[in-house]
Amino acid sequence: MRLDHIYDHHNAVAEWERRELQEWLVDVFGAPAIKIREGCTSEIREYVRNEFEKDGWAINVKIDQGLGLSVFALKDDMAFHLQTGNISRAAYDLLKLQHLYHSGRIEAAALALPTKECALLLGSNVANADRIIKELELFNRTITIPIEVIAFK
Repeated sequence: MRLDHIYDHHNAVAEWERRELQEWLVDVFGAPAIKIREGCTSEIREYVRNEFEKDGWAINVKIDQGLGLSVFALKDDMAFHLQTGNISRAAYDLLKLQHLYHSGRIEAAALALPTKECALLLGSNVANADRIIKELELFNRTITIPIEVIAFK
């Protein structure tokens, strides 16, 4: 697994840099020991979770107690989400992050997804950064949160 590219929506990279987290975030996705193949999503998720936990992030944070909705990681006023599942879940992730931003709980976020080619290796109908970036461009005035899309392969 390695970083392929970053998409900066509403100046999210500047927010991560201001908190001196951008270089660390990029480094998380430089794990050459993880070989992308069908069925390796648990390995990717475990690796990323461990990296965030080591840096003091809260993992699987509930954003609503009644509905049981959560985000992958939260620290101070920043959120992170990793999506290696069905494409329909990625749009829902954006909605959860937008809610946290709109309610004042966070100032910026990052969403990590495989590239389109990588998603095809992982399985059928897996979320991919290429599609989410196009959707963020389309919904530019709707999804207003500063969010950085991390595309890995």
